[in-house]
Amino acid sequence: MKRSLTLSAALLLALATQASAQCYADYKAKQDNPLRLQYGLIELPASACGSIGAATAYAAPVIARSGWTLLQVQSFLTQAEFDARSADAGAIHLRR
Repeated sequence: MKRSLTLSAALLLALATQASAQCYADYKAKQDNPLRLQYGLIELPASACGSIGAATAYAAPVIARSGWTLLQVQSFLTQAEFDARSADAGAIHLRR
């Protein structure tokens, strides 16, 4: 009983830690007339993390609200990768 309770507590702690982890992706987008290209970062919900299709489905309307068309979700980023790439993304460094 005591071991089962300890395992349950450890599992709950692991799930809570995983659920709070941030998930980011980098993307390329465009605007037409005149053609403009953008590199940016987006914070994703857990449901869209790990699948390019799910990330694209989430990111496209978020990016479209600012008048951009999503071209490609490039990759998923860890917190350290996000921090390193934020400078490259310039003013549009994070969409939510």
